Amino acid sequence: MEKEKITREPLFHISKRDNISWKKACLIRVGAVFCALLLSSIITIALTGQNPVEIFSSIISGSFSTTTKFWLLLRELSILLAISVAVTPAFKMKFWNIGAEGQVMVGCLASGCCIIYIGSSVPNAVLLIIMSIASILAGMVWAVIPAIFKAKFNTNETLFTLMMNYIATYLTLFFIDKWVPSGSGTLGILEEGKFPLLFGNEYVFTILIVLAITSFMFVYLRYSKHGYEISVVGESVNTAKYAGMNVSKIIIRTLMVSGAICGITGLLLVGAINHTVTDSLVGGQGFTAILVSWLAKFNPFYMILTAFLVVFFKRGANQLATDFSGKITSDFGEIIVGIIFLFIIGCEFFISYVVKIRKKDKNNASIETENVKEEN
Repeated sequence: MEKEKITREPLFHISKRDNISWKKACLIRVGAVFCALLLSSIITIALTGQNPVEIFSSIISGSFSTTTKFWLLLRELSILLAISVAVTPAFKMKFWNIGAEGQVMVGCLASGCCIIYIGSSVPNAVLLIIMSIASILAGMVWAVIPAIFKAKFNTNETLFTLMMNYIATYLTLFFIDKWVPSGSGTLGILEEGKFPLLFGNEYVFTILIVLAITSFMFVYLRYSKHGYEISVVGESVNTAKYAGMNVSKIIIRTLMVSGAICGITGLLLVGAINHTVTDSLVGGQGFTAILVSWLAKFNPFYMILTAFLVVFFKRGANQLATDFSGKITSDFGEIIVGIIFLFIIGCEFFISYVVKIRKKDKNNASIETENVKEEN
């Protein structure tokens, strides 16, 4: 006899989008930012009683109220962008390089060693060349060590690169203690090894170098043979091997490129920006760079925008604590920034996936008919 079987189905169905136009993707992102600002306004009024317009004006003034703040925004943007570009080829290859922090740190340390040990005995131009070579080599070595272990022994690169960060930090502390016999742990300003001023500004050199690196990485990933091989390995290691690619060589080579750019970033931090070496010089930007690279879909030029958003809101949170001292703490500023980033990250789900609502029947169920044989 025929019997009706009631089958309950979920109300929502999630499926991956085949493609989405850039206009629609931009509309989703703009909508996410608008919703984030709306929620932030409600929370601001409920918890502090402050005018949300004044809050957002303070966030904007943290980067654009003075010329000095604007140049500081560009400086921080350049460093974060450089690290983000550095981790991109490894992440595009699905090599989870969490060690950019340490790779930049050893680049800083290599530059510091050059200044302290030979800075006073060679011309500044020669010193800068030596610093550049030392920093690039240091970053490459620090990145290639986990790459070799991954390529040869299939070790977990996430844990390996993460542990390398701690080694780099304590190695830096060891040298600082050696250079500063007083035990204060503060090295002070290094007078040698400074990059020249361009147009009377100390940050222009850094900005131009980072823009050149970003352009190079875009061309490298999009149009070079190496970039194509990185994409194939990222899609499927087995496919790459079947196509005759030397996967181990590609992994090692790609991490050498990442490490070299991290080394250059360390050189810029010491020679062009801070003129000293500390264990907190990188300031956690090696981890923030992962967010920047991921949000930009591993496109170096898109990273300019995502890095700008990160730096802009970070400086805005600090400005809030200054402008509303005694009324709003820096923690509240971080909450507002966190909400905005949560919406920005969350909207990527709706760009990659589509959510469909199933039409309900009167029984809120779909009905299937199946034949059931009854035995007498």
